[in-house]
Amino acid sequence: MTHRREFLKNLAAMTAALSVPSILSAQNNESDKLGELLPLRRLGKTNEYVTMLGVGGYHIGWTSERDAQAVIETAIGGGVRFFDTAEQYGPAVSEERYGKYLTPKYRDHIFLMTKTQARNAKDAQQHLEDSLRRMKTDRLDLWQIHSIFSPEDVENRLAEGVLEVMKKAKESGKVKYVGFTGHRDPFAHKKMLELTRDNDPFDTVQMPVNALDQSYFSFANNVMPELLERNIGILAMKTLADGRFFGELDRANWKAKDPVIPNYMSIKEALYYSWSLPISTLITGAENVEYMQEKIELAKSFVKLSEADRLELVERVRSKAMEGIYEHYKQKPS
Repeated sequence: MTHRREFLKNLAAMTAALSVPSILSAQNNESDKLGELLPLRRLGKTNEYVTMLGVGGYHIGWTSERDAQAVIETAIGGGVRFFDTAEQYGPAVSEERYGKYLTPKYRDHIFLMTKTQARNAKDAQQHLEDSLRRMKTDRLDLWQIHSIFSPEDVENRLAEGVLEVMKKAKESGKVKYVGFTGHRDPFAHKKMLELTRDNDPFDTVQMPVNALDQSYFSFANNVMPELLERNIGILAMKTLADGRFFGELDRANWKAKDPVIPNYMSIKEALYYSWSLPISTLITGAENVEYMQEKIELAKSFVKLSEADRLELVERVRSKAMEGIYEHYKQKPS
């Protein structure tokens, strides 16, 4: 009961945050030279508005060359302008494909983000230069410390100067905003926020946001409230629990087309749950045009779920979590 009360308290705070324009607001019926955009949301404390749906670069790096190009073009045509990647996706393949099919035609119209998994300053600087070269651009809109996995990992990366490299890159104009990511341990995120509270350098944080998250090592409960307090942009990932919400996963061909935790939740419900929280964008993995178009259509038709509806979804999947089903990428229960 204590866990449920704490969740209800946080859920109420998140609901209130949705109505605060300085944290999150939506703009509709916007367009650019490429066409009509998906609804835009405020990126935390920055002056940027980003599309509510973004392309996940991991899938761009492992799917076929033809599918990668088609996903990029479909995303652009569908009004997506946020593109995620990382230097180790492929490795390097995702960034190279962005350099072939994205930046030459669309660089001035997109929000481009990549990440570094570097553990020291030297590697971080090298990753930055390599990423810029591969993606054929002279600047990043966002550069993030990637995949922090424990409080100790955070302490080590900070001690080795990774954040200092990011700050210098921002000062030089090669990077506009900086952030960090992780999906294993919310207490790694809390440690990073704690150690950087005085100078508050981060513009964004990327983390899992889904209904099952509430049941174990919850990022929404442990991290989201502080991000909202500090007005840091929230980038949602693992909104379908890395595809594991579906029965069996056969990489590019999910066995179940609609059910999430079979017969418990639909793809639409899962994504609407995440979009109904105060996130700036939902980063989706799409390895083919069908999956990309599906998410675009869901974004276009999105209607915010009520607090009661969101709680119902959480409670619906909680029983499965109690049976030992949890997000496989999080730190395993002891």
